[in-house]
Amino acid sequence: MTPAWVIERIETWRREKKWSANRITHELAELDFRINRRTVTRHLTRLGLGQRRFIDPSGHSNRKPGKIIARWPGHMARLDVKKVGRIPDGDRWRIHGRNSAQKRAVDRAKTAGAKAGYLYLHSIVDGFSRLAYTEPLDDEKGTTAAAFLARAKVWFAAHGITHIHRIVTDNGTCYRSNDFARIVGHRTRHQKTKPYTPRHNGKAERYQRFMTEELLYAREYASEDERSQAIASWNVHYNYHRPHSAAGGQPPASRLKTRVTNVRPSYS
Repeated sequence: MTPAWVIERIETWRREKKWSANRITHELAELDFRINRRTVTRHLTRLGLGQRRFIDPSGHSNRKPGKIIARWPGHMARLDVKKVGRIPDGDRWRIHGRNSAQKRAVDRAKTAGAKAGYLYLHSIVDGFSRLAYTEPLDDEKGTTAAAFLARAKVWFAAHGITHIHRIVTDNGTCYRSNDFARIVGHRTRHQKTKPYTPRHNGKAERYQRFMTEELLYAREYASEDERSQAIASWNVHYNYHRPHSAAGGQPPASRLKTRVTNVRPSYS
């Protein structure tokens, strides 16, 4: 572990003299402290001093993080996939108890080789209005993601968003496939976030958190079909009835010029 006085000296030399990592390594060696140049580079990055051009003459960082702001409906849409466990018919033992007949029936099915598997919730969120569309699908393959995007485009078009200018996704294999690129098209820019940085796709991540807290784990479901129907109902509730802070306390659909009137009422 690097001593505290060394880290303090690295920061001081960087701020006051703007020395490179190689120079700092050499100067520390002159003080009889041996350290690898890459270790110095890591410390500079953690201190927010990784690039010297962002340090002004006073030694302070002049870098201001930029904000990614959608300017109009369809300017930027964010996609993501959430993986959840399937619900067996009759639900799990948490509802019926560990010694229930349902629990024993599920255990016998597992012993016979049955697998509940997983369900993949594909979602897309418009960055300006926060209008969102979700489908529970069987996998997260490229063809599945491409077909979902094609249906989402039709759904958005019904709400007046006829063209998506930019699509933001993570680096998942389904979003790197040729099938998905073909549906994205040449008129839409496909932007991938930095690997292992989910905060760069924060609007989609936040939407999925809302869905998890308010729907997926808010109550018990007797089967997967029941939960899938609840997802469709909650999607209507989220877009047309649920207040959203980004829309000034109004539902996301209120920020669109085109309104779809044939929607179901909010579920209770």
